[in-house]
Amino acid sequence: MSDEEGVSKKQRHKGKHDKDKPWDDPSIDHWKVDKFDPSWNESGMLDVSSFSTMFPRHKEKYLQDVWPTVKSALHEHGIKCELNLVEGTMSVSTTKKTKDPYIIVKARDLIKLLSRGVRAPQARFVKRRQHLLGPNNSTLKALEILTGCYILVEGNTVAAMGSFKGLKQVRRIVEDCIQNKMHPIYHIKILMVKRELANDPTLANENWDRFLPKFKKKNVQKKKAKGKEKKPYTPFPPPPQPSKIDQQLESGEYFLSEEKKTAKQWQQKQEKQAEKTAESKRKRDAAFVPPEEPVISEPGISIGDKSDVSTMAQSLKEKAKAHKRKTVEDVDPHAYVTGVEASAKKKVKPSKS
Repeated sequence: MSDEEGVSKKQRHKGKHDKDKPWDDPSIDHWKVDKFDPSWNESGMLDVSSFSTMFPRHKEKYLQDVWPTVKSALHEHGIKCELNLVEGTMSVSTTKKTKDPYIIVKARDLIKLLSRGVRAPQARFVKRRQHLLGPNNSTLKALEILTGCYILVEGNTVAAMGSFKGLKQVRRIVEDCIQNKMHPIYHIKILMVKRELANDPTLANENWDRFLPKFKKKNVQKKKAKGKEKKPYTPFPPPPQPSKIDQQLESGEYFLSEEKKTAKQWQQKQEKQAEKTAESKRKRDAAFVPPEEPVISEPGISIGDKSDVSTMAQSLKEKAKAHKRKTVEDVDPHAYVTGVEASAKKKVKPSKS
């Protein structure tokens, strides 16, 4: 059996209810929303349904300007609308001419969006976060192109208008953005890959999961701020801090005359100035202190010995006593200082004849 026959062969499902349904046909577009036909409900509505919502006062002037447009658009579907400026409410209700039973729900959503500040020609659902817009609304424009929906961000609300499939994608993107699950830019990358794969007929019946990028959320662990140590609870309030007058009374300064206070302050100022002057002078003089020079030691004498000078003097005295009996002519100055005998000469090796 070839691979093509294996793919085309239908898989058998276990269970008596796992049977082919009439709507399980690949030729049927399940995402398509059929337009309502008035012949489906010729008798009309059995009862009157109505909804109302309040709007803020600063929207009153705008609603007065656009209300004729809203009224004419709802009148085509048999919906009656009313704008009450005294109570600050908008209401919609069905009439005898209403055929579509779901149109009243859409009219309710319309007046809700108008009360939130959405423009009348583009009334739609709303939700929002700051990174949903992107720099210069670039992220929002990319989402509109990829989903095929019109998206508007107004305040804390996001509104979208388009096909059912596009609205489902927008809803998922906005919810992931609000719940901090995934940034909209990652959804844009996934939608771009899906658009490229849809253009390839060889990959139409294959799973695209291996082509889609996978993003993992990285939680950066922040350093916990060190909290203040909690002091043991005591029902008594803390003792009051002594005021400046209390400190003066304790030191006796409060009873001094103004002249003595001024003289004391001046004396304290002079003492502080003298301390600062001495400290700055010490820092300046530290640059002119010569470094310690290394001590060259003789063989047999350690460098770290503190009695280097006395040892050298003692050795010179001993050498002087040893050469005391020698005449001045026989004394070699170099040998006298270094301790090397002048008579010590290199032995000349006898030459072989």
